[in-house]
Amino acid sequence: MKIVIMESLGISQEDLNKLIQNTNHEFTVYNEKTFDDEEQLERAKDADALIIANTPLSAYVINKCPNLKMISVAFVGVDHVATKACNERNILVSNAAEYCTYAVAELAIGLTLSVLRNIPRCDLRTRKNQTKDGLIGHELYKKTFGIIGAGAIGAATARIAKAFGCDVIYHSRTKKPSLEEMGIKYVSFEEILKTSDILSLHTPLTSNTKGMIDKKAIDMMKTSAVLINTARGPIVDNAYLAEALKAGRLAGAGIDVFDIEPPLDKDPLSEIETAVLTPHVAYATKESIFRRAQIVFDNIESWCQDKPQNVMN
Repeated sequence: MKIVIMESLGISQEDLNKLIQNTNHEFTVYNEKTFDDEEQLERAKDADALIIANTPLSAYVINKCPNLKMISVAFVGVDHVATKACNERNILVSNAAEYCTYAVAELAIGLTLSVLRNIPRCDLRTRKNQTKDGLIGHELYKKTFGIIGAGAIGAATARIAKAFGCDVIYHSRTKKPSLEEMGIKYVSFEEILKTSDILSLHTPLTSNTKGMIDKKAIDMMKTSAVLINTARGPIVDNAYLAEALKAGRLAGAGIDVFDIEPPLDKDPLSEIETAVLTPHVAYATKESIFRRAQIVFDNIESWCQDKPQNVMN
């Protein structure tokens, strides 16, 4: 089978060679992205299967590839793929489900600790031979840690927070018996806003979650609370969040995702000292990126054995 890797998977050439050598397929590998339909078509026109990451793939390109039967996406979301065209032609689309679960969960906790203990500001003070004056932090132990969105990442974050000695609560579309067996309590949206000392977001971006943490929601939170967002930028009104932090309405925030990325347009949070910001790196660890590549190749092999997995259409 002819398989075209349309862009870099972010792993070393040595690791890529190992994955390719474990198959009996013919591979063509491109490391540079292209957003041009005609260039994509030139690469993909003879392929039986494509591997892509987050580069958009249009219906035009898909429909011009007569042999195409499968697209393995090295990403969780597949909204950048013209899945309607795939459905019309019975082309299977799979994703790299849960490849970054622990990476994102760990960064959510890392951001929490960074905010509570003023780690970035303490680092800056130390480099300038200054003292800790005014930067006394807070413990995570015994805090009420709220999770909104209890999928794989939210559940992993909840388990880590529990290990830190937090009282963990969650809100999700459905109740999760596995969490409740651990003493992690389901609460209403309003209650989680009002009672959380740390509120960590782990929902997908949908029409229902866009703008979910708005002025009304932020104003319900404790003035001592910390907001963590490693989900998607538009879930939070960052402009009002910046106002709230500046006015002392919230104690801090750890934000990895933004409305515009990349490049990160001048975000209102960029001038706020009590906000710890990272450039959408939650998913990006050596382990998770290699795991993602493995899943992509496994998806193809499972499909070849008539046992498709991680199907998204």
